Amino acid sequence: MKKLKLIFIVGLVLGLFIFGAGCADNGEEVEDGSEEGAAGTAEVSELDQPVKIGYVLWDGEIASTNVIQQVLQQAGYTNVDIIAVDAGPLYQGVASGEFDFTTSAWLPQTQANYWETYGDQLDSVQVNLEGCRIGLVVPAYVEIDSIEELNANKDQFDGEIVGIDPGSGIMQVTEDAITEYGLDYNLVSSSSAGMTAALKKAVDDEDPIVVTLWSPHWTFNRWELKYLDDPKGLYGEADHVETLARLGLAEDMPNLYGILERFVWTHDDIQSVMMDIENGMAPEEAASKWVENNPEKVNEWIGEE
Repeated sequence: MKKLKLIFIVGLVLGLFIFGAGCADNGEEVEDGSEEGAAGTAEVSELDQPVKIGYVLWDGEIASTNVIQQVLQQAGYTNVDIIAVDAGPLYQGVASGEFDFTTSAWLPQTQANYWETYGDQLDSVQVNLEGCRIGLVVPAYVEIDSIEELNANKDQFDGEIVGIDPGSGIMQVTEDAITEYGLDYNLVSSSSAGMTAALKKAVDDEDPIVVTLWSPHWTFNRWELKYLDDPKGLYGEADHVETLARLGLAEDMPNLYGILERFVWTHDDIQSVMMDIENGMAPEEAASKWVENNPEKVNEWIGEE
C-alpha cells in the first residue's frame, strides 16, 4: 500500500509538471500569435478608418474627387466619403482636420488668399495636375480679344460677367480685374453649372457672353472659346492643382498618404471624365469608367506596380 501511494504521488507530481510545461508552451504560442494578430489588426485598421475628402463643385474637382474616392476603395479602404463645400470652408476644414485631404487646391494664385490664411496648418502633398489657367472667356465668334475692350462693348454683354460661386478664387481675382481695368460691369455670382448653362444658351443663340472659366474644362472641347488677353497680368500665369492634407495624415495613415503622393494625372485624363459627366453620366459612373479603363495608372497610384 505504501508503495502504491508513493507511485501515485510521484505520478501526480509528474503529471502536474507536464501540464504546467504545456501551458507555458501554449502561452508562448498565444503571445507570439497575438503579436502577429496585432500587426494584422494595425494594417486592417487603416483600411477601416473613415476617410473624408473635401472638394469644391468645379467640374474638374468633381471628376478628380470621384476618381480618387474609387481608387481608395479599390485599394481596400472601406469608408471613404466625399463632401462638397466652398473654397473657404474647404481650406478651413482640411486645416482643422474635418477633412483628411483635398485634391482641389488651385495654387499658387487662384486660391492664394486661402493659402496665406491656412498654409502653415496644411501639408502640401503633391501637385496632381499641371498647367491650369484661369481668366475671362468669350465664344470665338465674339470680336473682342482683350479685357481692355470690354467697356467699349458693354451693351453687347449687358454689362455682366457671368461667374461661379462667390467664394472661389477666380471670382475674387475677377473683382480685382473689374477695379484695376475700371470695368463698368456687374459680376454675377452663380455656380459652375449655372455659368456653363448660361454659356450654352449664349452659344446656341450666337449671343455675346463673357464668363469666368478655367482650363482644363469640358467646355473647350464642346465649343470654340477664347481667353481675353489680360495685359495687366491679374490672372497670372498658369496655376497647378495640388493635393493638400491635414497635418499628421502621413503618420496616421501612411499607406493612404503614399497613394496621394503618387496621384498625378493629365489634362486628357481629367477631361475624359469631365466629358462623360457632361454627357449625362453620374460622376461616380464616369469615375468608375475611367478607373476601369486605366488599370496601369491606378495600380501605380495604389503602389501595386
